[in-house]
Amino acid sequence: MFAEIFLVCIFAAILENHLNKHVMKKILVIGATGQIGSELTMELRKRYGNESVVAGYIHGAEPTGELKTSGPSAITDVTDRQSLETAVTQYGIDTIYNMAALLSVVAESKPTLAWKIGIDGLWNVLEVARLHGCAVFTPSSIGSFGPETPAVETPQDTVQRPRTMYGVTKVTTELLSDYYYNKYGVDTRAVRFPGIISNVTPPGGGTTDYAVDIYYSAVKGEKFVCPIAEGTLMDMMYMPDALEAAITLMEADPKKLKHRNAFNIAAMSFAPETIYAEIKKQIPEFEMTYDVDPLKQGIANSWPDKLDDTCAREEWGWKPRYDLQAMTTDMIEKLRLKLK
Repeated sequence: MFAEIFLVCIFAAILENHLNKHVMKKILVIGATGQIGSELTMELRKRYGNESVVAGYIHGAEPTGELKTSGPSAITDVTDRQSLETAVTQYGIDTIYNMAALLSVVAESKPTLAWKIGIDGLWNVLEVARLHGCAVFTPSSIGSFGPETPAVETPQDTVQRPRTMYGVTKVTTELLSDYYYNKYGVDTRAVRFPGIISNVTPPGGGTTDYAVDIYYSAVKGEKFVCPIAEGTLMDMMYMPDALEAAITLMEADPKKLKHRNAFNIAAMSFAPETIYAEIKKQIPEFEMTYDVDPLKQGIANSWPDKLDDTCAREEWGWKPRYDLQAMTTDMIEKLRLKLK
């Protein structure tokens, strides 16, 4: 009798935990051919099934290879609300990952386009989500902070006065997402991504791109010319952890989320000389020099050195798996296979 009661209690607890989670059944990834979106789409298909995840793309950036053949895809241009609505209704979407945005350096050279995609596009996504009952993940960034932000152990809630168009769009993303949650009940959630390092997709115009390029140079046996000055600390994260953060947050129990848009998340913080030294442990002949890019350095100087991600850890169990040493070992191993 006791055993039966115990089993019933265990089953009830499991059921309650399941019901408290946000259940993703049909997922649309907007920007699925981008740097993060392409890997996120494949990871979601691995977890939820190929047919449950739609790869959203724009003309000229169609899916290729496994991304194309493994599951459905649809044109989803955030500047064209009708294309979003068509995809959402056609596939019965309940969760949207809105990964459409320009990266920091590109956004600074194309501020009008950055706003059009990042904010006008987000408005379209949120409106479609409001009308069709979708949850929405739209990432923010460490770029949402500015020079006046405390640089070390940057708090979850602090001053955000960025001086780049990229940063301006990210702060607006957070505010607009919160607005749709508070006013309309749209289930919006976000993280502030640090620099993302991947062995799969090449970087595409971000301030932290050097931390990807340096591994390629090392594995190819080339001298690396670093565009970021010695001593410049920035938060970084390995792609597997970034994907885990995006998915885990969207699966989290909404009752436990005191914050929504957006959570600080962190894994490691390092300067160019630190990552260089770590690589040299495995490739002793590797060499690096500096040729600082004023635009990238100016952006980097305005960002925090290290974020405090206590709220993410407490509210939805965030915990990274990779530190600099583990990431470096995996990056070099994967790139040697990829580039041979």
